[in-house]
Amino acid sequence: MREITRNSAGGAQRLHRTAVWALVSLLTLAMLLPPLRPAQAASDFRSAIVVDMNNGEVLFARSADTKRYPASLTKIMTLYVLFGYLRDGRITLDSELTITPHAASQPPTKLGLKPGSTIRTEDAIKSLVTKSANDMAAAVAENLAGTESNFARIMTQQARAIGMKNTVFKNASGLPNNAQVTTARDMAILGERIMRDYPEYYHYFSLTSFSYKGRSYRNHNHLLGNYSGTDGIKTGFIRASGFNLTASCRRDGKHLLTVVLGGSTSGGRDATVRYLFDKHWAKASVGSTREPFVASPGMPLRRPPVFAVASAGGRSASPAPQPVSYQPQPQRVAVRNPLAEVQQQPQVQARPQPQPQLVGRSENGAYHVQVGSYTTPQDADRRLTTIQSQAGNLLSGHQPVTTSFQNGSTRWYRARFANFSQSEAEKTCSSLKRMSVDCIAMRAE
Repeated sequence: MREITRNSAGGAQRLHRTAVWALVSLLTLAMLLPPLRPAQAASDFRSAIVVDMNNGEVLFARSADTKRYPASLTKIMTLYVLFGYLRDGRITLDSELTITPHAASQPPTKLGLKPGSTIRTEDAIKSLVTKSANDMAAAVAENLAGTESNFARIMTQQARAIGMKNTVFKNASGLPNNAQVTTARDMAILGERIMRDYPEYYHYFSLTSFSYKGRSYRNHNHLLGNYSGTDGIKTGFIRASGFNLTASCRRDGKHLLTVVLGGSTSGGRDATVRYLFDKHWAKASVGSTREPFVASPGMPLRRPPVFAVASAGGRSASPAPQPVSYQPQPQRVAVRNPLAEVQQQPQVQARPQPQPQLVGRSENGAYHVQVGSYTTPQDADRRLTTIQSQAGNLLSGHQPVTTSFQNGSTRWYRARFANFSQSEAEKTCSSLKRMSVDCIAMRAE
């Protein structure tokens, strides 16, 4: 018995000595290895830019002009356009948006409302900021522009108008589309412009959560409440893009905006943004040398920028190479109603065109070719005039008409060309689509 006890004690001592030597070896190896620099610990990105919002200076940029997929950063532009409609008085925060089958069919992340149901515009805004709801992005697009593709053209034209030269939008949500691209620099421009152009709505980006129908949704931007001074704005992720984040931080009179695209994990992306803020905070200027974000009493809020004009043939001009310098505030052009048209074209005065007529029911044939649906008759009329100037020969002899219908609390106006047979309407619509004009052939009501 005593022999067994002595053997057990000896084994324990040998095991203890082995553990001690192993620990000493690990510590020695750790001392011999070079220390892990902070930059190595927080470099989880493919493209990044840091901009001093007080003076517009770029403090850091790496692959800032390389085109990448925006993912749900797309929704920042969706909201930028929506805020323009609110500013213009065409909708209100209490306006009800109708959920279409297309919107309801969007894949998660989404609220999951059924087709035919409605949601207040303000609730839709909150769901886009926090939940990043894809169904609500599509609903906003369809309720404001008739179709999501129409709305995407508005988004791209707005991008051009504010200086985002390397960005193309194809949907309102950021769901995968190979043609939908942006850059870190362009997203920095958008981040600044949404703050400056719509200060009365920017506060939505600071929401940490959103409650709707008994459920609470946490904002995907985890820097809010966890990194001092963070006030927004948006995250994004699809497999093709990696983890994206546009983030704004203000404290002690300083204000930095950081964009990171292509993180391998959400945690790595967030750590990278925190590191970039920390690294460049000391270089940031104190106090803005530019105009204030929030309008002072008596100072009118600025209007949204004018759309860029598309090139001849109906296609948007190809993006020009992005300049090295940061250009957050290009020259503005004052317009009466900058959100009036889905697409502007150069006016071709080949011959006088008949003016569109507002009618309740067509008397000009069995089939129509519809080229858009809008919330004002003026928008529908302008769309018809634009398409006539673009495809006058194709539509010769077909009267432009505008029909109206009520959808919930909103009256819509359809822009159409009349007096087609079914086969003529389908053939004409196919020709228009080859000219990048969205349309549908349909029987007249």
